[in-house]
Amino acid sequence: MTELFGALHGVNPALFLIAGGALTLALPWHHARKAVMLAAPLLGLAAWFATREPGVYAIIELGPLTLETFRYDALSRVWGLVFLLAAFLKAIYALHNHSRISDGAAMIYAGAAVGAVFAGDFLTLFVFWELTALFSAPLIFAAGTPESQRAGLRYLAIQVFSGVLLLGGAALWASQTGSWTFGDIGLDSPAGFILLIAFGIKAAFPLMHMWMQDAYPKASVVGAVVLSAFTTKLAIYALARGFAGTDILITIGAIMAAFPVLFIIVENDLRRTLAYALNNQLGFMVVGVGVGTPLGLNAAAANAFVGVFYMALMFMAIGAVMHRTGTARASELGGLFRSMPVTGVLTIIGALAMVGAPLFSGFVTKTLVLSAVSYHGDMLVYALLVFAAAGVMELSALKVPFFAFFGQDRGHRVKEAPLNMLVAMGLAAFLCVYLGTHWQALYGLLPFAMDYAPYTADNVIGQVQILLAGTFAFAVMVWLNLFPLRGERTILDADWLYRRAGDGIVRWTGAMGVLLAGASERGLGLVIGRWTRSLFNLFSPAGSLSRIFPSGLMAIWAGVLLAAVIIVAYFSPL
Repeated sequence: MTELFGALHGVNPALFLIAGGALTLALPWHHARKAVMLAAPLLGLAAWFATREPGVYAIIELGPLTLETFRYDALSRVWGLVFLLAAFLKAIYALHNHSRISDGAAMIYAGAAVGAVFAGDFLTLFVFWELTALFSAPLIFAAGTPESQRAGLRYLAIQVFSGVLLLGGAALWASQTGSWTFGDIGLDSPAGFILLIAFGIKAAFPLMHMWMQDAYPKASVVGAVVLSAFTTKLAIYALARGFAGTDILITIGAIMAAFPVLFIIVENDLRRTLAYALNNQLGFMVVGVGVGTPLGLNAAAANAFVGVFYMALMFMAIGAVMHRTGTARASELGGLFRSMPVTGVLTIIGALAMVGAPLFSGFVTKTLVLSAVSYHGDMLVYALLVFAAAGVMELSALKVPFFAFFGQDRGHRVKEAPLNMLVAMGLAAFLCVYLGTHWQALYGLLPFAMDYAPYTADNVIGQVQILLAGTFAFAVMVWLNLFPLRGERTILDADWLYRRAGDGIVRWTGAMGVLLAGASERGLGLVIGRWTRSLFNLFSPAGSLSRIFPSGLMAIWAGVLLAAVIIVAYFSPL
């Protein structure tokens, strides 16, 4: 074992995932592919544990450019560990899946996210940034529906556009500073603004967030689980690395945390509901980055770490429900606890972690954000986050288990989730409880050392009050039948703005094209008509060439033409 860890010291864990994904795509045997999918994250974890000392372990010299492809430090190690653990859990969850493309793409996607976390320069970051886009889109296409195909194309276009902005901003940053190193950026230059937009698209900033609600609910059962872990958390890492302490992020994060409340109330699709809840989670992380203090950055890292597991658990549970019933619509579900009791219990554990109930992982991380904001003196933001915790987190976390497993019985009599799904959900649920009760282990992984005790009387009482308020509000809404669970409806979100504008531009361009084509056709017709009449007048029996010319005049013209031919031939090169 010592020799193995010695050999893996300084090896980028991303290499194992990417190589495993490529091998998975090549192998025709189902069981061999699954073995590779389980082994690759474990080897990556071994490489992570073997590399304990901070430093740059892989450097590539390209002329004047120095690429740091494996930078291991206090910030990157947190995200590297959680991404490797998530890749392993999702490999277990996908053991029943027989799609080679989906399996291989998911593993390369996870590897690209790990590689981006350990990137020490912008060019390496860009390469892995774009790989996450290219290899996550097949997870949406894998659903095989017309809606998933269109959503996947939109998702891919937006993610690639984020990469284009990243490369452009990085090139401008390098021209200004003379360095491609990925570190603190700030908003003091146009390059910083461009890079913030690039990161903000992937982090689902307000007005840039709808790619997530559009794509995640239309992805395959396994695809939605995988997508929930990597893309947005990678963006949070990039913000923490480049924009820590940027005040505008506090405002952006507070809006992200609060605005999903109305959408969660009216949304019928439970996976789309979870996508809005993920917006809320990301808002708490962005606020922590915006505060920028050691406590704030620790809060962002801790929320990203535990959020990967409880959001994955919730997506896994709804994925298992879809796998058995074929739907994730609240109006078509209910009473499933009789048929899927284990899945129901695991979903409740995920919901408790999601709302930050004491003894669960969400509690020991959410209190970090609230404390960081309180110490920073942003009391309005503090109040908005409390509202977001009670309104968004509670409604989404209560709505999913209630309408799927309880509520009105819709008559579904199905089998329990497959064993591999239950194992993956069980491991995620274990982490939700373990990290909530052994919070010292979680805090020991964070970038900055701190002396913080989450289980104080104020924190526990305050969080219980938030839980009770949210539960009461949910119960009142159910009693008043305020959740619109029946009928098809179109819920307008920020994408309406650019889709409406885009539709108008396309229609206007099409109309102008038709008019231009008509005008061009008429003009070309006039030109052709004139030439046709001229040629007819020239060559027709009544035309000019049919007239009788004097023989002397014809002889003169023949001599002129012959002289011209002789001159051209004389001066032409051999």
